[in-house]
Amino acid sequence: MFQLESLTERDKSTSYQWLLEQLKSLTQDEPNMIANLANISSLLFWQLEDVNWAGFYLREGDQLVLGPFHGKPACIRIPLGKGVCGIAADTGQVQRVADVHQFTGHIACDADTNSEIVLPIKKQGQVKAVLDIDSPAVDRFDEQDQAGLLAIAYYIEKQLWFKGKDTKN
Repeated sequence: MFQLESLTERDKSTSYQWLLEQLKSLTQDEPNMIANLANISSLLFWQLEDVNWAGFYLREGDQLVLGPFHGKPACIRIPLGKGVCGIAADTGQVQRVADVHQFTGHIACDADTNSEIVLPIKKQGQVKAVLDIDSPAVDRFDEQDQAGLLAIAYYIEKQLWFKGKDTKN
């Protein structure tokens, strides 16, 4: 079992490497994707500073459906191409938004959110989910956050994505 400690106790350059190691420890022997995504969202929510929501939306056809998360209740369905999550899923590109109130088409699930980062998770080149992290701080996420979270998204894609037989995606 791993030991949780605050990311404020380490410098930012090593924080995401530490998080990735913790995620590997949490998920390495578990084949159930939902259980793994639940633990990943919990770890991110509790370990990242200035975060008010961390979780996943899973793709079903032409929309995203709420998956495991930590934070306030969220929008349940998001059409592809709509809002920050829908655009990330539709384009397959990371969306890092410094001020969501300036983002045309932003879907406000939580009025306390001011910035957001959304990372697509792919299987065989197709977006199957997005990792969504929100913050009450404006311009919370920078290039170091994006790089660290991309490493986590790649780990999910390459090592975890539906290694079990209990999902249909």
